[in-house]
Amino acid sequence: MLFGLAAVLALGPTSALADTPEPVVPAADASGPVPPAAVPPAAVPPLADTSEPVPPPSAVDAPPAEADTSESVDPLVPGVVGAGRAEYPMDTPDQVLPPLQSQGDVPVPEPEADVDELVEYLPRSVIGAACTATTGTHQRQVERLLKLTVDGVQSAADCRAVKAFQVREKIKPANGYAGPVTWARAELLAARKNLDPGRRCPVKKYAVACVDLDRQLMWVRKDKKVTFPVVNIRSGRVGYATRTGWHAVYWRHKDHWSSIYNTPMPFSQFFSGGQAFHAVYGQIATPTGSRGCVNLSYANARKLWDVLRKGDRVYIWGKRPGR
Repeated sequence: MLFGLAAVLALGPTSALADTPEPVVPAADASGPVPPAAVPPAAVPPLADTSEPVPPPSAVDAPPAEADTSESVDPLVPGVVGAGRAEYPMDTPDQVLPPLQSQGDVPVPEPEADVDELVEYLPRSVIGAACTATTGTHQRQVERLLKLTVDGVQSAADCRAVKAFQVREKIKPANGYAGPVTWARAELLAARKNLDPGRRCPVKKYAVACVDLDRQLMWVRKDKKVTFPVVNIRSGRVGYATRTGWHAVYWRHKDHWSSIYNTPMPFSQFFSGGQAFHAVYGQIATPTGSRGCVNLSYANARKLWDVLRKGDRVYIWGKRPGR
């Protein structure tokens, strides 16, 4: 179980980081974040090692007023009872505006030991099935990656092939259902063999964090050298899309807490308003996306923290596949 905090994070106008303090953003009241018009987005810092002009920061859009309705009537659930972790939200909201600064750091909780266990999400009706003929939410993607006939319909042969893959990759339960966890694992393994088949990420002499929303993957490269290997990510869901295009890391906070939602956001590296790379507790491959941030596993976010620096560029393309 995650342990409780020993103290509450104290918020103040001064950054605890050693680099130049960022402008203070007025605190939000209980009704929600400060309207976007109140504070301009943080400026993207120019880079000294390139003459390429830095694009202006992305427009900061407020989240939609209505609740997200992309969930199906029968939402997917973890296939192993007790696999969910309710101590902290796994879907950390995008703060929309640049984050408030903090005075002093209160360490965020460490994850549970089994946080990296791969547990598939599937309909309750097929939990416990040895092999199901039900078509999964990511049927076509998994069929393509496993080199099966791509028709989007689960067959008995498809079920056996998907189940064999799940057994090999230790995905639980291994019952042939092509859900988000199975797709994410297959996509990651394919990318390790062919990182950027569409050559979407620009190759620059400086570091670029490449975020592929189509495949829900990211990596960092500098020139032709990959300095951070490809990993699974979770980007913004429908209505809370992660902003595409060029960005730059403008503020980093290792033990960040959302001042609006009182939610831990470990190893936060902000690149566009309230959108940031940061760790979450639990699995990355869930039925729905985040509310704008680029989520990573705790272990991967900690490694990325040691790779990126303030001012490093971020390039994002594509769109998170819908259910």
